[in-house]
Amino acid sequence: MRKLTFIVPALVVAGIAALSSVFVVDEREKALVLQFGQIRQVKEEPGLGFKIPLIQDVVKYDDRILSLDTDTIEVTPSDDRRMEVDAFARNRIADVVRFRQAVGEGGYKVAEDRLQSILNAQIREVLGADQVTSDTILSADRRVLMNRIRDQARASALSLGLDVVDVRLKQTNLPSQNLDATFARMRAERQREAADEIARGNEAAQRVRALADRQVTETLAEAEKSAQIARGEADAEANGIFAAAYGADPEFFDFYRSMQAYVIALKGENSTMVMTPSSDFFDYLYSGDYAPNPQAAGQ
Repeated sequence: MRKLTFIVPALVVAGIAALSSVFVVDEREKALVLQFGQIRQVKEEPGLGFKIPLIQDVVKYDDRILSLDTDTIEVTPSDDRRMEVDAFARNRIADVVRFRQAVGEGGYKVAEDRLQSILNAQIREVLGADQVTSDTILSADRRVLMNRIRDQARASALSLGLDVVDVRLKQTNLPSQNLDATFARMRAERQREAADEIARGNEAAQRVRALADRQVTETLAEAEKSAQIARGEADAEANGIFAAAYGADPEFFDFYRSMQAYVIALKGENSTMVMTPSSDFFDYLYSGDYAPNPQAAGQ
């Protein structure tokens, strides 16, 4: 009985010691076994690990890709138009030993502060470089700038044991005092482009109108030419008919032509003609007794 009194507590202590010497690392973590602040073991694979109870401690770190939002900062591109920029970075612990040595007991909070300082410095350096304008930052070319910031920040963050996976510029805004001037410049550029388009449209319309006018003139000239030809041919044919008629019966031809002349000259209600009574024009209007021309009276 006295032996049981000593055995049971010993077994309890042994069990507690055995349990405290075992630790579990899952797939989302990396672990370090520390002894008096010194790294004794690195556990990066998921599973069970062992340590010396009461002497060694286990520190675990998140092995997932984490996001870090930077504070808004002002940058000045090469065109001297200040811009307000904020970004976010995706990072993970690449070297857990170096990470522990760099941040100590401060953990990821200290690493965030240092990484944010690195990102802000690289953002200012890249966006403030020569040949980088505000238009470049606001255009699709900003992807090249973001990749440059990522690469330079990655090189600096290796000292912290961190790997910068990606960097993205969330907002790139102009300060409020610069917005009015920027909008005015953009409005002037759009008005200039509109004026150029209107001028090109007027020039094209003028060319179309000139071409249409030329085609109308050519069409009218061709039609007038065809009409003159048709009239000339008709007059020639009419003259031929008159000549043939005159040759067949000259007296009847004279009579016919005189009747046509009377119709043309005497039509209308107020036709007035001043002629001598002995004019040949009236030969076919006189009767035989009053004809001044005996030859006409005989007719």
